[in-house]
Amino acid sequence: MTAPAHILVIIPAFNEAGNLPRTLRTLLANLPPHTLPMVVDDGSADDTARVARDLGVLCLKLPIHLGYGGALQTGYKYALQAGFSFLVQMDADGQHDPTMIPRILDPLLAGEADCVIGNRYHPGSDYQSPLLRRIGRRFFSWMIGWFSGIPPQDPTSGFRAYNRKALALLTRDHFPLDFPDADVYIMMRYAGVRMREVDVIMHPPPGTKSMHSGFFHPVRYCAKMLMASFMIFLRHMGGLSFWKAD
Repeated sequence: MTAPAHILVIIPAFNEAGNLPRTLRTLLANLPPHTLPMVVDDGSADDTARVARDLGVLCLKLPIHLGYGGALQTGYKYALQAGFSFLVQMDADGQHDPTMIPRILDPLLAGEADCVIGNRYHPGSDYQSPLLRRIGRRFFSWMIGWFSGIPPQDPTSGFRAYNRKALALLTRDHFPLDFPDADVYIMMRYAGVRMREVDVIMHPPPGTKSMHSGFFHPVRYCAKMLMASFMIFLRHMGGLSFWKAD
């Protein structure tokens, strides 16, 4: 008798019908034991949901487009309610290498962390980012370190894994629906979530388009992160918390 899955791998996807077949086939070929993959279709206008289901992958299709954070939180809530012990989140465009899933899960399985973040910037990696993104990464790493005391190497990595303690926090109010990056990292630090980075291999994204492409989106992203992080810091210094205990 096959043991039930206790690890959920979620892939938030918005109009990713072109990239998803390759991503899911690679994931299915390298899926660890007792692991269930699931696509969260964030109100796509293309065949994202059909592609996932044709490959036999569970798909939750949202009726409207919530944003990247909203799709992630939908997966978090599903994992908690369905009784999964751990969750891994990956991007739909193929950047995240499924062979790295065991590496990112190891600290959780050993009880050494509540949240593990995949770091693509290390000596063994040839991952390259454009100059402006490298500058932004270093700035936000410094900013997170200033607010929380521990600067991450890869503050915008979407390749992460959580246990149920971390998921219970991430499913509460104030989780951002657009860009859950530096602000969520700081909130988890203040909430006592044990966080760790592990070196992983990531692949360059196909094409040049991303959620931060263009001029307006990077500016909006930076302004939002600065404001949200500063407000979290002020609330923390005032003895308040975005995530209060039940």
